[in-house]
Amino acid sequence: MAEAHHAIKKTDACDVQGCSSEAERSISGDAAEEAGLKVKEGLKRVHLCKEHYKEYKKLSKKDRELNSLGHQR
Repeated sequence: MAEAHHAIKKTDACDVQGCSSEAERSISGDAAEEAGLKVKEGLKRVHLCKEHYKEYKKLSKKDRELNSLGHQR
């Protein structure tokens, strides 16, 4: 049976241009680009190291808050 998610492997590197740190998290490629991260082209899932994931969270905070408010009723 196929797995529902892609597990991060120890060999996965961060997909931000110029970074070779070990990846710890993954997000959608579209979300990474919307946040302004300079990632490798053509990736559906982007692997991020701890530092770049923290940067992503900081850059996308307002958008994520607005998105969550739009779903509340």
